[in-house]
Amino acid sequence: MQEESKVATSNFNHTPVLANELIQLIAKLPENLKEQGLMLDATVGGGGHSSLVLKEFPSISVIGLDQDPEAIKAASQKLKIYKNRAKVNNINFANFNSAEKFCAVFADLGVSSPQLDEATRGFSFQKDGPLDMRMNPFEGITAADLIDDLSERDLADIIFKYGEEKLSRRIAKKIKDDLANKGAYSGTKSLAYAISGCYPQKLRHRRIHPATKTFQALRIAINKELDVLSLLLKKAPEWILPGGIFAIISFHSLEDRLVKHAFKNDDRLDILTRKPILASNQEISLNPRSRSAKLRISQKI
Repeated sequence: MQEESKVATSNFNHTPVLANELIQLIAKLPENLKEQGLMLDATVGGGGHSSLVLKEFPSISVIGLDQDPEAIKAASQKLKIYKNRAKVNNINFANFNSAEKFCAVFADLGVSSPQLDEATRGFSFQKDGPLDMRMNPFEGITAADLIDDLSERDLADIIFKYGEEKLSRRIAKKIKDDLANKGAYSGTKSLAYAISGCYPQKLRHRRIHPATKTFQALRIAINKELDVLSLLLKKAPEWILPGGIFAIISFHSLEDRLVKHAFKNDDRLDILTRKPILASNQEISLNPRSRSAKLRISQKI
């Protein structure tokens, strides 16, 4: 297996998306829920959303979760001014269980900007880095391990299922041929270059890079992102007080579809957003990452 990556220290600066919408949502909670209320931030990241909630609502406390040790360090630093009103735990939300009840459960899914910007994490092909892609860089297999271990057929299936990539068969064949004939890829850029070569020339220079869907698929598979999201969607309603909210921001159609169907089919929840809330043009201009964000909200019956 690939050697454990060494995570470079990062300031983990991350602009929270749809933050105003989250604040407005919590402001509408019944007063009895906001009094000595407790919010679960299931993906605390650098603490951006949580810090805004703690600042805006002095009666609310926050429990923050994240599987990324670097995120926990950053969140702990950012939220320490709120003392015992903020607690952070280094845990995947799929493994979290709570006897406490929350006025709100919130999750901002996907990869954060600091994770993308730090080349050693291997999430991005914009900067060359090791083929890693683990949310927790000290657990599980890397992207290099995954593409080496899977058969060509299984690799193609993952790229198609999690990346919705029409050229999945061609890409999987190219990857496995390269591994057999040339050995391991040197990093993210060399893999992205190989994937680009599977596209017709006229399609290689569009706004979305040809490797985007394949990288998304590998990341989802490595971190079991849809499996853990399904667990959260199943367990979280039990943690929410009647009248409390369950809010999730997703960044691609697979996540959004899962959230939409879970909210619709859960008789413990009442859907508050028939269509997802999207970022405003102003927010997108300030934070391009928010362009693909979709916020769906439900309420505990």
